[in-house]
Amino acid sequence: MKKNIIFIAPPAAGKGSQSSMLKSEFNLAHISTGDLLREEAKKDSNLKSQMESGNLIDDATVTKLLEKRLKMNDCDNGYILDGYPRNINQANILEELLNKLNKQVNYVFYLDIDKELALKRACGRLGCPKCGRIYNKFFEESKPKVDNLCDECNVTLVHRDDDNEKSFEHRFDTFMEKTKPLIDYYKEKNLLYNIDSNFRKELVHEKIVSILNQKG
Repeated sequence: MKKNIIFIAPPAAGKGSQSSMLKSEFNLAHISTGDLLREEAKKDSNLKSQMESGNLIDDATVTKLLEKRLKMNDCDNGYILDGYPRNINQANILEELLNKLNKQVNYVFYLDIDKELALKRACGRLGCPKCGRIYNKFFEESKPKVDNLCDECNVTLVHRDDDNEKSFEHRFDTFMEKTKPLIDYYKEKNLLYNIDSNFRKELVHEKIVSILNQKG
């Protein structure tokens, strides 16, 4: 079975980390709608402002970017949708888009996490602008060896503009209100797998891989 995957998760539940690990292990295309939007926001100041305030972006904008990305050749072996869909309407839009492109979804993983832990993960997150490695100033195992410097590249780490407490609270609460119905939506389609994401990313990864290998 092709490994075409959706991650449903509140902010900082680890879907980005899990997506990156699966991408490497199974040679999958990692499609982060957040990354697509941040790239587009460099050219669109209005979009940048919306994202920094924590607002969800309109479906038409996201769908246009997503369609363009799904048409790329690296998606033929399998892909991971990280951060999309976020609600039932988007799930229906996605289904229509995938039918149009002759693609499908085979696995939907819901990463469940405690809100306070997610807050620390989000607000403490630091990234290397050169190699992309992610650190966290609140967790000993994730801190850089030297404050604010990448262990590998020795360049200054950056903190994403939307990783602040106010934006996190807004994004998390919006997720709980708008996105949770997706769990029932995909459960009814027999595609949903519930994953406890309160543990270390390596343990969460092992659980996901065991499910993927089980299904072939």
